[in-house]
Amino acid sequence: MKLTIGFSPCPNDTFIFDALINNKIDTEGIEFVALLEDVETLNQQAIESTYDVSKISYGVYNSIAENYIILNSGSALGTGVGPLLIAKELDSSLKVENQIIALPGKNTTANFLFSIEYPMAHNKKYLRYDEIEKFVLDGHGLGVIIHENRFTYQEKGLKKIIDLGEVWEEKNAVPIPLGGIVMHRKFEKELHKKVEQLIQKSIAYSYSTYPILAEFVKENSQEMSEDVMRKHIDLYVNEYSLSLGEQGKFAVNKMLNFLSADNQHKTKPSFFTE
Repeated sequence: MKLTIGFSPCPNDTFIFDALINNKIDTEGIEFVALLEDVETLNQQAIESTYDVSKISYGVYNSIAENYIILNSGSALGTGVGPLLIAKELDSSLKVENQIIALPGKNTTANFLFSIEYPMAHNKKYLRYDEIEKFVLDGHGLGVIIHENRFTYQEKGLKKIIDLGEVWEEKNAVPIPLGGIVMHRKFEKELHKKVEQLIQKSIAYSYSTYPILAEFVKENSQEMSEDVMRKHIDLYVNEYSLSLGEQGKFAVNKMLNFLSADNQHKTKPSFFTE
């Protein structure tokens, strides 16, 4: 059978799915047809039920819970992994609420975390995540950066105002849920579990050859150095990627409860595979 799968070209996702979609492991009769998009495009496509399996920001999940269930493998959670609010120059008189803020998408976890910390900051501009550094460098406003930009903003002379993930961790005492892998509810539970296990096998295969980087990771890395690719993988692929576990599920639940209170969406009681 064929399943469509959407994920980002970022090193953590290509590291996770390389073996799965490039026939490096036995996929047990399933052919995965992959399409790579930036995370906000994937969020919108999940709202439209485009893919059978997809990477999403946890910030969008309440809007798609009716159609998708969260798999226990493939997630990006952790500590020290959150979005950063950055500026071209630090100024003690700077009021974030009065600035134009570039964010990597309305449905992203980054936007959710920023909105919690700065509820009165409404002058937002949504850009692709890899366009935000330039927006700030060109003096158009502040920016919230994610992914590999955590490792590059300082080289460009940009300054950190606040680590939004760090604030979340301090206030809630749980890892920060950034993104997860969801699968459509139209499939049987047995298939959900099989795909979940195949993702785990794919991750294990990639780790078996790491720190050597697969060509699939390098060719989708958008001109990153191999050092930055490895930093990206080391930060965003961890024990929660193999299995959310009870702590990971608790952290995701906490975020989804925040979102439910904020936008009135209600998740179904069973939004994880068992």
